[in-house]
Amino acid sequence: MTRSVLITGGNRGIGLATARAFAAQGDKVTVTYRSGEPPEGLHGVRCDVTDPESVRSAVEEARIQHGPIQVLVSNAGITRDELLVGMADEDFRAVIETNFLGAVSVAKQVVPDMIKARWGRLIFMSSMSGMAGAPGQTNYAASKAALIGFTRSLAREVGRRKITANVVSPGLIETDMVKDVTDARREHVLAQTSLGRPGTAEEVAGAVRFLASDDASYVTAAIIPVTGGLGVGH
Repeated sequence: MTRSVLITGGNRGIGLATARAFAAQGDKVTVTYRSGEPPEGLHGVRCDVTDPESVRSAVEEARIQHGPIQVLVSNAGITRDELLVGMADEDFRAVIETNFLGAVSVAKQVVPDMIKARWGRLIFMSSMSGMAGAPGQTNYAASKAALIGFTRSLAREVGRRKITANVVSPGLIETDMVKDVTDARREHVLAQTSLGRPGTAEEVAGAVRFLASDDASYVTAAIIPVTGGLGVGH
């Protein structure tokens, strides 16, 4: 079955790998992006997820292009790392507004389509930081932890309409977002990773694609770690 898929933050990194994975299996994919250019070969819509009107407009464009949204991958996110005592208030708020409130805004726009269709897949991109914490990432970890509570509550609200809501929790993944991680921090994280290596965006995309499939029809309110064994026990 060809589905209408919306991926926020889909012009690079995990979002782009996920978009390409869905497109490769024949789904109709729309990606949102706030800066840069839309990825070649995919339908791109410029969107600032912190602006509810921008979100409403982007979802409507995706709906017009490919039909009602059946699969949402809420991936848009930013980092503004700093120790809490030195972090600017606006940097804390910006991360919460993008990573958490942005996801809430997009979900509110697409859930009505899924309720009407009595089917849907909601997938939210969290992080191992949201469960284990990380120095210099109080804002980021808080935003990603909030997604977990939100997703599990939403799963209870929409489950009887055959809509699932799940979280993917990546560990250290080779993307632009981790390029500024210090060598010392990188080695510290890898030392705690069972497989002893960073992951790839494509490996995260595989988990997302599974959650959107019929094979995952009885998986909801779950946290799927794609961490190589980092944070075992969380």
